[in-house]
Amino acid sequence: MKTIGQFLDQSKRPVYSVGPNSTIREALEIMAQHNIGALLILNGQTLEGIFSERDYARKVALKGRSSNDAKVSDVMTSKVITINTKHSIDQCMQIMTDNHIRHLPIVNDLEVLGLISIGDVVREMIAYQKSIIEQLQSYISG
Repeated sequence: MKTIGQFLDQSKRPVYSVGPNSTIREALEIMAQHNIGALLILNGQTLEGIFSERDYARKVALKGRSSNDAKVSDVMTSKVITINTKHSIDQCMQIMTDNHIRHLPIVNDLEVLGLISIGDVVREMIAYQKSIIEQLQSYISG
């Protein structure tokens, strides 16, 4: 099973983030522009939280807050579960399932390297299973 380090080497995606003093609207605009479901909240290079569509729905929309005035630091998830490059894809799946989350920041020694989503994990798991099936078919057919 692929490690997160291998996933990062292959994905080459930028890390999208905003600062804690950004407005919710600014965060939503970036999320819409890049078609992503979560943003990292960075203060300089320090991970302070994560802001997701779920945070918006539960902490902004349902509570009647203004996206133009409220700061992401007021509604972000500040207790962030992270992984590092040595974790495997299946470990990510387990962490996401156990904690009911859809995004995991990838951090090594306090350095933010990326973000993996449940969609990424599912794609990697399917590719791995497809590879195993092909190997077994090849073995069986001789």
